[in-house]
This record gives sequence, C-alpha cells and structure tokens, in this order.
Amino acid sequence: MGNAVLLHLLCGVLAVLSASLVNADDPYRYYTWTVTYGTVKLLDVPQQVILINGQFPGPRLDVVTNDNIILNLFNKLDQPFLLTWNGIKQRKNSWQDGVLGTNCPIPPNSNYTYKFQTKDQIGSFTYFPSTLLHRAAGGYGAINIYERPKIPIPFPVPDGDFTLLIGDWYKTSHQTLRAYLDSGRTLPFPDGVLINGQTYSTFSGDQGKTYMFRISNVGMSTSLNFRIQGHSMKLVEVEGSHTVQNIYDSLDVHVGQSVAVLVTLNQSPKDYYIIASTRFNRKILTTTAVLHYSNSRTPASGPLPAAPSYGYHGSMMQARTYKWNLTASAARPNPQGSYHYGKITPTKTVALANSAPLINGKQRYAVNRVSYINSDTPLKLADYFGIPGVFSVDSIESSPSGGAAFLSTSVMSANLHDFLEVVFQNDEKTMQSWHLDGYDFWVIGYGNGQWTSAKRSTYNLVDALTRHTVQVYPKSWTAIYVSLDNQGMWNMRSAIWERQYLGQQFYLRVWTQVHSLANEYDIPSNALRCGKAIGIHS
Repeated sequence: MGNAVLLHLLCGVLAVLSASLVNADDPYRYYTWTVTYGTVKLLDVPQQVILINGQFPGPRLDVVTNDNIILNLFNKLDQPFLLTWNGIKQRKNSWQDGVLGTNCPIPPNSNYTYKFQTKDQIGSFTYFPSTLLHRAAGGYGAINIYERPKIPIPFPVPDGDFTLLIGDWYKTSHQTLRAYLDSGRTLPFPDGVLINGQTYSTFSGDQGKTYMFRISNVGMSTSLNFRIQGHSMKLVEVEGSHTVQNIYDSLDVHVGQSVAVLVTLNQSPKDYYIIASTRFNRKILTTTAVLHYSNSRTPASGPLPAAPSYGYHGSMMQARTYKWNLTASAARPNPQGSYHYGKITPTKTVALANSAPLINGKQRYAVNRVSYINSDTPLKLADYFGIPGVFSVDSIESSPSGGAAFLSTSVMSANLHDFLEVVFQNDEKTMQSWHLDGYDFWVIGYGNGQWTSAKRSTYNLVDALTRHTVQVYPKSWTAIYVSLDNQGMWNMRSAIWERQYLGQQFYLRVWTQVHSLANEYDIPSNALRCGKAIGIHS
C-alpha cells in the first residue's frame, strides 16, 4: 500500500514538472526568411524592391530579452546579400554582425543561418541590408525586444504597440543609384518619405488609452521630424535605454536612430494626422499617416502641424534634453551601482574627422583622411586565420592630420576593456550620423565649432543617455564614452549610406592576447568562406 501511495505521489510530481517544462519560455526562436525582388507601387510609381518572405518592409522580429535567434536566410537575388542587425550588441559574437568586414556575403541561390542572442537588451531596433546599395531597395524591418515578466519597465504597460519605420525614398532603382556613386557622382535629393513602406497608413486605438509608438529612421540620408496632430509624446526609450520621461510636441530622428514614445488618446474622437517630414533642407518632403480613434466618425482634417521653426541649434538643444533614467531597471538586475561612467578616466581619446575628398577624380568620403575600401576577405576571417595582406592594424590614425586623403582597408586597434573617449568632429556643412556595431555608448556632449580639451567642462557626466547611433551637427562636434567590453572586429560607420558606401567607415579591432570563450565565441561551424579564406578550415 505504501509503495502504491509513493508511486502515486511520484507520478503527481512528474506531472507538475512536465507541465512546468511545457509552459516554460522557449529560449529559442526559429525563422526562415527568403529574400527576393518584387514590384510595389511607391510614390505613384511601380518599383523593384527587396522583399523578405514577400513583405515590404520585411517581417517584424518581436522577441524577448535573452532570446536566441536562429534565422535561416535564403538569398534569391542575383547579387550577394547580407543583413545587419542595427543596435544588437552581438555579445562576444561579431561573427553574426552581418557586415562585409565580419561575414562573407551570401551568394545568390544560397543560404546562411544567423545565430545570435538579444543579450541583456530591451528596446527598439532595426535590421537592413549591408551589401552594395541594397538598402535603397528595402529589405529593412523592425526588431522589438520586450522585457521578461520579472524585469519591470519604468511606465505602465501600454494598451498597444505601434512600429513606424520612417525614411526617405528614391524612385530610382538601387542599381542606378549605385552606378551614380561608382561613377564619382553624389546621390540626388530623395523623392519622398515613406512610413512603413507606404505614403498612407492608419493606426487605430481607443479614446483614453495609451499606446507606444516605436519610431525608426530607416532612410538613406535625411534627418526627419516626427509629430502627431493634437497630441504630445512622452519619450520613454532611445535605442535600448529608458529615458527621463520628458514631453515633446515633435522629435528629430536622425538616420539610423530609433526612439519610443507614449501617446495618450485624450483628444475628441476624430482622426488625426501623423507626420514625418525632412529637416535641414530647403526642399521639404512630407508624408502622413492617420491616428484613428475607434469611436471616430470624422476624418483627419485641417492644416498639418508645422515642423519646428528652429534649426540646427534648436535640434542640438533638444538632443541635450535626452537623459538616462537612472532609477529604471535594465534588461537584467540593475548594474548601474557597480560603477559610473562619469567617474572613469578614459584610457585613450580618439578624434574622428569626416571629410568629402575627391580621390582619383571621384567623389569619396573619408575618416581622418582614410576612405575605406572593402576587402574580398572579411577582416574577421583574416584576423582569425592569420591571413596576411588583408589589413594592417592601426592603418587609420586616432586623430586628424594634414595631407591628402587616400584609399585603404582601415582598421584601428584597441584593447579589450579599454574605456575610450571618442570625439566626432564635423567640419562640413552637412548633418552627420555615426554608428558603432556591437556596442552602445554614452553621448556626453554636443557643441559648435572645434572640439578642444576645454570642452570637457561641458560634458554630462551624470545621466547621459546610452545609444548606438549619434548625430553630429554641421561645423560641430559630438563626444561619447564607450566601454570596450565586447571583443571582436566592429564596424564604425556613417549611417548615411552614400557616405558609408564611399568610404566613411572603418573597423575597430577590440582584442586581447588571451584566447577565452569568456571573451569571444569560436568561429561558427557554418561560417562562409570567401576571398583568401576559401579552403581554410579551423
């Protein structure tokens, strides 16, 4: 009898365990994506675009902190192709970064399986093609990383969640645009602005409820201003960082950047315009969508709310109001008390000056006089296998100097656990936007004119925001701090894609002599080989 009771209890325990295992969060998410060309009518013109699983924009990745993404990508284009995951840190895993310095492109009619983790991140991010000028044809999409139930966010859970991919757009094909650049010409001004790949769309909600709007600038070249007729916006997140919750009537979102705002539908029940318009250009391009109250019987009407009248200075002042929410939890138990960025002495200062030289009679873009050219062999593979002649360490200087610009596969070396001060110096008359793969960084200062060491007195060393893409205003500078805690070969680039394509980028080699899986994963078993790495195996 006792044995029977014991067996019954054991079966009960096993049943409970089985149920809990079935209901537990699956840490893996599997996707199969197929990349093709397709025809979509945009700006009243049928155009060839890049589709993912038949969609333009591509599918949205809705994932949770620390999920493992297993994504098998089939390339059905007639050109090699890669996707990069804008803002995903790829912890210890630059093998999955999806840029030509780390990955061989996926050949036509071939596939590659990306394997990466959304490690310790919550927020709004994007993906897009990094090869050739494919970004001008689409292939982009949103990555929304949600918190786990035990990690509180610093605001009530919204009643809904909208993703808005805003960006400038060309009617001209990406092949023709690329031919412009290859011939030494610059790109013309864009033809229009799209929201989620359309010139008209509707977002519906209930009166009195609060919704999150995730806004990302996925365009090629142009800063955009975002606003909603009759409604204010509470900023709550910027590229994975929870912010002090200031209220704005409009927000400047620069190329490559993402923000998230809360909007309460607290107006009379009707429809309202959502507006995205270009900034800092004589010609203004504007597109609209509609915010629809579910009990509305009145279409959107009236004049569109005007873009802000302030120029570069006012936009810089707005950027300075973005603050880190120091009381908010992070994607894991809050680590902010262990050290504070403002109390760390930088290991080194790196100053990066962008320029637009002519080299061999053609338009190029450069960083500290060096205009980057891609190698047939990814730098990461060359570094791992010890292949000579692909790049040289410190082939770009860490501060601007005089002399003519030149072409090179430029790499800057740094040690693992260095703490860098990086100053972006923009002596040109155009907006710049800079991105660093594999990291976020503290944006500690903006200023006009030339940066000098005296400008450090203006830095925000208390609650500066962390993000992965930062704007630099004309004839101005922007300063960041970055903790180099992620070993690998990481792309530092202009987010303005014409400039990236024509050389305004380089690679930051974060390295240590100690080979350890605690610092970096080994080469993936499915890593593609190309260039001088063909036939080499680990």
